[in-house]
Amino acid sequence: MDGRVAVVTGVGRVEGIGFATARRLLDDGYRVLAHTYSTPDGERTAGDPAPAVVFDGFGEDSGRLCSIDADLADPDAPRRVIEAALDAFGAAAELDRAWAVNARAAILLVQAFAASHDDARADGRVVLLTSGQHLGPMPGELPYVLSKGAVHQATRTLADELADRGITVNALNPGPVDTGWPSEELREALASRFPAGRWGRPGDIVPVLAWLLSADSAWVTGQVIDAEGGFRR
Repeated sequence: MDGRVAVVTGVGRVEGIGFATARRLLDDGYRVLAHTYSTPDGERTAGDPAPAVVFDGFGEDSGRLCSIDADLADPDAPRRVIEAALDAFGAAAELDRAWAVNARAAILLVQAFAASHDDARADGRVVLLTSGQHLGPMPGELPYVLSKGAVHQATRTLADELADRGITVNALNPGPVDTGWPSEELREALASRFPAGRWGRPGDIVPVLAWLLSADSAWVTGQVIDAEGGFRR
């Protein structure tokens, strides 16, 4: 099934922009969560047909269409609208996984480390791994970009929060590193973008990590270090 999912608000009238938008997106192959709103007493704006009449207008596309009735003036409503789309179509699962693994888990690990740290020592080290999302676009990788961007942006604040406890926090962007995942085509396509004529290797990155974890880096905190071998985007 097509992975594209759209949430369209204000689908309350067959003649309205919301309905027309949902209609077009269905025609384009999207699965659509359509938002409507009824007042608490069940009344609707003059001229607005009942939700059943609106949804009858989608005909055979009903299998790719679901709806939720919610008052967007309610602060909790946006969350419920998005959750309804997730429940109906399973959309954003990749975003959730990327967030859980790349961002949330990283922050929780820092939290657990800080909770167990002996503040009498001044050699606490945290090194987070981010990516090159701050240096150029990464098409087709939005969940990854969002999660790594969160780690990037959290680095300076985490560093400030933990500085008085003798813990430094830095992030390292290793750029494209060949750990066995890229195809031969991708390897060849990107190799020329490195001045060395090859991708990064784990052995190029480990010394930088080791330095950030050492006593020699004690005066460095809150930094995002790009160790990409001069990779040209």
